Amino acid sequence: MAEKPPHIPVLLSEVLSVLTPKKGGIYVDGTFGAGGYTKAILEAEDCKVIAIDRDPNAIKMGATLQNDFKERLNLVEGNFGNMKELVQGLGVTKVDGVVLDIGVSSMQIDDADRGFSFQKDGALDMRMSGQGLSAADVVNDTPEEELANIIYEYGEERMSRKIAKAIVSRRKEKPFSSTLELAEVVCSAVPRSKDGINPATRTFQALRIHVNDELGELKRGLAGAVDILAPQGKIAVVSFHSLEDRIVKSFLQEKAGKAPRSSRHLPLAKPEEIPMLNIVTKSPIRPTEEEIALNPRARSSRLRAAVKNDGGEV
Repeated sequence: MAEKPPHIPVLLSEVLSVLTPKKGGIYVDGTFGAGGYTKAILEAEDCKVIAIDRDPNAIKMGATLQNDFKERLNLVEGNFGNMKELVQGLGVTKVDGVVLDIGVSSMQIDDADRGFSFQKDGALDMRMSGQGLSAADVVNDTPEEELANIIYEYGEERMSRKIAKAIVSRRKEKPFSSTLELAEVVCSAVPRSKDGINPATRTFQALRIHVNDELGELKRGLAGAVDILAPQGKIAVVSFHSLEDRIVKSFLQEKAGKAPRSSRHLPLAKPEEIPMLNIVTKSPIRPTEEEIALNPRARSSRLRAAVKNDGGEV
């Protein structure tokens, strides 16, 4: 059997170009996963990385990197939405850079028992931390209208009401327990699209985002990251779908003093106000065709980045 290729971090060279790791610097990888960004940062310069992940399996798998880099790497189990508290709990008040790779990791998708994918049958779970309500709890117990709203809001699924109705009808006969059970019901309610995307894709995305409060986590994480950035510190965020990207774009614009005005007659800002951030990606950086060929997961990715201004202290 052919050996499975190693995890490939998305937009890695572009992220490193933004962060420009420096000797003696301290960096935060808020979504450690398989450790791709962390390893690259530590190899790029003699610096330190605080790596955070809510998935206990990711922290356990990071032991090899810990052995390689010793005191230069600090692995922390926790939500990146609590980044500020987690970092300050280590006695660190300011960092030189933060990287976030939003969403589910490749190793979580590849593990059928985690329930993130409908490509293989597994328990309908989707919890990154293994705690709280599972996806099975949500589809089996959530009222039909609320379930439809979840699928519509987080999956941007136009057929959300039809899907929710089909789910509720099926769970009356037997509660859902596996990924393929759910995928089959969703596919029976939604016609296959011309773009070839599996009809269950958006519903699974919606449930995953809801179960893990991913958008709330992103908002908290962005705020915490900017709070702990030192002057001239950099933040790089890789997102994979429009819901995430809109949040990142809006946050960076607001902190850079570029948020849309309610009226064009209003001033942008008072002259004495110094924007907290300076956006360094005028438009999101997308992967090259070469990267997409090597790593299909990169196809929908986009990178936005900013640097903290000298006068932009919180």
